[in-house]
Amino acid sequence: MFRPLAAFIGLRYSASKRRNGFIAFISASSTIGIALGVMVLIIGLSAMNGFEYELKNRILSVVPNGELEAVDEPIPQWRDRIELVKQHQQVVSAAPYIKINGLLQKNTDLKAVQIRAIDAAAEQTVSSVADYVSAGSWQSLASSQNNIVIGRGIAKDLSLDVGDRVTILVSQPNKQAFKAPQRFVFTVTGIISLSGQLDNSLAYMPLAAAQRLQKRADNIDGISLKVADLFNANRVVGEAGRLINHYVYLRSWMTTQGYFYQDIQMVKSLMYVILILVIAVACFNIVTTLVMAVDDKRADIAILKTMGATNGLLRLIFIIHGGFNGLLGVFSGTLLGVLVSENLTGIIKFIEKLMGKAFLSGDIYFINFLPSQVQLVDIAVVASAALIMSVVATIYPANKACQVEPARELGNK
Repeated sequence: MFRPLAAFIGLRYSASKRRNGFIAFISASSTIGIALGVMVLIIGLSAMNGFEYELKNRILSVVPNGELEAVDEPIPQWRDRIELVKQHQQVVSAAPYIKINGLLQKNTDLKAVQIRAIDAAAEQTVSSVADYVSAGSWQSLASSQNNIVIGRGIAKDLSLDVGDRVTILVSQPNKQAFKAPQRFVFTVTGIISLSGQLDNSLAYMPLAAAQRLQKRADNIDGISLKVADLFNANRVVGEAGRLINHYVYLRSWMTTQGYFYQDIQMVKSLMYVILILVIAVACFNIVTTLVMAVDDKRADIAILKTMGATNGLLRLIFIIHGGFNGLLGVFSGTLLGVLVSENLTGIIKFIEKLMGKAFLSGDIYFINFLPSQVQLVDIAVVASAALIMSVVATIYPANKACQVEPARELGNK
């Protein structure tokens, strides 16, 4: 089978057993170093991609993209104002809400929560929280009865399940300050499971029940917004707020959850820099290996020169010789990185089970598992960068091979 001479000799050098065991060790170390660097970089980037995906599709799909919340007086004629907000081209949908600060009580156990009173149908147009109801029914909030849907963390702390009754304690109106809190009995009709921090704070009740509980007119505390472009939410919320002719606070997801996204992007950028440096260190081993290989094969190089081998051919031989180690390291590292990344969540859960300890706590982090999402772009960038660096590392030793003088080398034999 025909092969170019440079490829034939270069690959033959790579496949041959080395007379010097130390050179073989350095060569293997360079290949393993590149493989580990590529593998770790792919796993790390996949984990960061997984966090970003979960943030966008789990947290930001539940948390409103924006809110217009009344400052002093509740928002009257809210249905007309919601229609005004929907006229903005970048507003996908809008829904009313009322916030109630209080305590949930079962027996002697208490839990401080901020309950969000919503219109069940309208809320589904701005949030996908209904998709995460793991027990019970979201549609129970469509009635005006005293029903409540709570997060799994709240249910766990108070030992609540679907069908249980829970007492809500809320303060008296301002004009009756320093009075005992009002007590209302609600029925748990749904449990939300987001596998993270939000499970400890989410609680929903029907809008009509909250208005009845607070003895208020047909008004609301604010309007939730879903916008077309998440990263343009600040501007859209500001423009929408000016449409309703009411004094409101302007909030977007960037205010409450934006630091998560910024942290993920920062860590992802740092990982590129740090782990590319790890690969660069491994590539320096290729330089060492080839320099030693050139010294070991000076006689072979001299013979090739006497047979008419040009400097270009010699360079290409050692570039292929060293590049083969880089290619082998990149291929094996990429394969291992993808395999581990695809099963990273399961692997971490298995380790947690063995250790009896969770690495990510839902009480602290927005999710309680390590996500992973492999992206072909990241694989291509990492593999290409590692391969280019490994080839560049062969240039100096290849040039050194061209400096061998046949007369001096063969004359000493």
